Amino acid sequence: MRIGVLTGGGDCPGLNAVIRAVVRKGESVYGHHFVGYRDGWRGPLTGDTVALDTAAVRGILPRGGTILGSSRTNPYAAVDGVDLIRRNLAADGVDAIIAIGGEDTLGVAARLHADGVAVVGVPKTIDNDLSATDYTFGFDTAVNIATEAVDRLHTTAESHHRVLIVEVMGRHAGWIALHSGMAGGANVILIPERPFDFDKVCAFVESRFATHYAPIIVVAEGATPIAGTMATSDTELDAFGHVRLQGIAAVLETEIRGRTGRDARATVLGHLQRGGTPTAFDRWLATRFGLHAVDAVHEGDFGVMVALHGTRIDRVPLAEAIGELKTVPAELYAEAAVFFG
Repeated sequence: MRIGVLTGGGDCPGLNAVIRAVVRKGESVYGHHFVGYRDGWRGPLTGDTVALDTAAVRGILPRGGTILGSSRTNPYAAVDGVDLIRRNLAADGVDAIIAIGGEDTLGVAARLHADGVAVVGVPKTIDNDLSATDYTFGFDTAVNIATEAVDRLHTTAESHHRVLIVEVMGRHAGWIALHSGMAGGANVILIPERPFDFDKVCAFVESRFATHYAPIIVVAEGATPIAGTMATSDTELDAFGHVRLQGIAAVLETEIRGRTGRDARATVLGHLQRGGTPTAFDRWLATRFGLHAVDAVHEGDFGVMVALHGTRIDRVPLAEAIGELKTVPAELYAEAAVFFG
């Protein structure tokens, strides 16, 4: 077979590990051939390809980002997008596609499968918000980066007796905030699943200062105050209808200063969480996903996504994988709340 590989959506550590595993096993075990499509779904939409073989994937295991490039292109937003993809796949002699991405990329994969295109999905997102898999690769690295930032900020908070607020990614799910906040010893963790009260946050701040320590607040970019709205950096939508989230840490900084009189400073980690070398766990998970994805293609089992359940890699229907956002349950947030204040 001739198999196309693409990476879509936001980049994250571990993408190259998947590509490497797909190609290495596909060539050496099954004798398949591969072609890379550049920049997510834009590649098959425009016929933009790159050679992909064992030589091309040597040395990429520890590299962050993706050698194939990425974009948030939505072929269903383009005129005749599906027909263009079909024609380009036929012209390239491609029998099937392995699509590596998150909710939006795999949403396109599910629709293409319904439209007769042979697709297998691999779950990638630092947000860890795909419900059909226990973990997505990229999440562990993002959490480790955020945790290290919180660790470093503790000393500055104590030295200057300041409230330090750390804004992390996650869109509408608070997994990064929850994990990094607990691991870093944050005094308050604010997530999208639980609207917060400014007065209660300020009470936690004063409680922390009463013990002669300075507070650290970890807030997910999609967190909202009660009866409030998400903070956004602009109103422009991407091809999937998403607005760019950013700014809730600055809102908290202003409110805490005004309500408590305490010095407060905001730090937005932003794309630092997406970059750099993947952790050992993300390399392991991404590699296993790649190995099982090429198995699914070889067996002709299309319209599925590989998923981690415990330590086992299973296949789940793409429609199930994107059907429901995985959010932080109340009982897990309650565990973290024991340490607030």
